[in-house]
Amino acid sequence: MPKATKSLRLIVCLLSHHPLVLEEFRVLLSSPKFQLRAQKLDSTVPSELRNLSIPRAVVYVVDAHAPWPATHAVIGGILQRYPSARLLVVAEKFGEADAFPLLRLGVKGLLTYAESRQQLSSAVPMVAGGGFWVGRPILSRFVDWILSSARNRLLSTGVAPQLSRREQEVLGALLENLSNKEIANKLNISERTAKFHVSNLLAKFGVRRRVDLIMLCYQGQPPLTAPVRR
Repeated sequence: MPKATKSLRLIVCLLSHHPLVLEEFRVLLSSPKFQLRAQKLDSTVPSELRNLSIPRAVVYVVDAHAPWPATHAVIGGILQRYPSARLLVVAEKFGEADAFPLLRLGVKGLLTYAESRQQLSSAVPMVAGGGFWVGRPILSRFVDWILSSARNRLLSTGVAPQLSRREQEVLGALLENLSNKEIANKLNISERTAKFHVSNLLAKFGVRRRVDLIMLCYQGQPPLTAPVRR
């Protein structure tokens, strides 16, 4: 029985240049449901960080105290080695210039140091399940940017090859931020049918909200296996 319990623990890798930050993360995630692996980063040179040997984990909590190029190199190295890894970045603050590149890289969670004291233990399981833990103002502005500038890229990534032709059409309409009624008018179907297809798309991608589906499409992730959202 103890072995079975241990195998269910969520493996989380903590990465920081500062031992005190690693210890703080350990304290915040001191729960039987987490199996923690901490690694101190000894370099801020992007080329060295990109090739760093990092243990396998489900979620990586990355301290972004170092210069942003160093943080991006760590993230890029992790995703290159472990494409299915989930990443959560902790920093002093996030503006659009900081947050958007991280979200474009595939980061699932953004927390400030102040927020992490209350939210880290809840954010990690959410991110592990494929959900997003991002402040609503930043998430909203990022989605607006996606909808206005990147629709063609979203539709060309082939994120869901198992979709039917009609579902592909409905997905395209969703990425235009159309309502069910507007989708129905555009595709010449009933509003009830449009709602049915939208619900099916959300289920196939394992999300509950349209904004999460847009984010998943943009980041090129495969459909999830279970609904997730805080």
